Amino acid sequence: MKRIGIVCFSLVIVAFISSSQEIKIACVGDSITEGYGLVRQSKTAYPVLLNKILGSGYSVLNSGRSATALQKKGDFPYWTCKEFTNVFVFKPNIIIIALGTNDTKGQNWKIGNFAKDYQALIDTFKTIPGKPKIFVCLPVPVYKTKWGINDSTITNGIIPILEKLAQINNLPIIDLYHQMGDQSENFPDGIHPNEKGVELLAEIVGREIKKK
Repeated sequence: MKRIGIVCFSLVIVAFISSSQEIKIACVGDSITEGYGLVRQSKTAYPVLLNKILGSGYSVLNSGRSATALQKKGDFPYWTCKEFTNVFVFKPNIIIIALGTNDTKGQNWKIGNFAKDYQALIDTFKTIPGKPKIFVCLPVPVYKTKWGINDSTITNGIIPILEKLAQINNLPIIDLYHQMGDQSENFPDGIHPNEKGVELLAEIVGREIKKK
């Protein structure tokens, strides 16, 4: 009986050590991260696929929220949704930021506010205990202007700002824009990737995480 108790206690200790060494990743983003348009969002959204790609030792949180903008004065700021709060509760080791697509809408886009608020988001995430590593994602291409979302603002406004902020803050960039530049057939509505598209997206993010 005593031996069984020792074995059980040892297994608990091993399980605790394993979980404490788990690398936690929070995927911050909008509908593209959340998995809008996918038939089985809970199984095929890119953070779920990323978790499978990275395998054991990683735990990935889907903290994407549809329609959210990065800017605090946008029509639906990411700052105000529960997914933002969830990131702090999760206490990740790595944060993947994939925001900006909804900021291209005419009613949202303010170049000065975007740069200022993105820097504020970086600074806010840096307050999380353990100082998580932050990755900056260049948005996926917009293959068809819809809901005010457009590719011109991404290429001429969003991307230059993100590249500059990544350099200033010494943060790695995940270039989803150019690496998904020939995937129009996998963006049925021109904005959101389908199952094949998110699979590629997850593979790109997974590769970049493993590099670092």
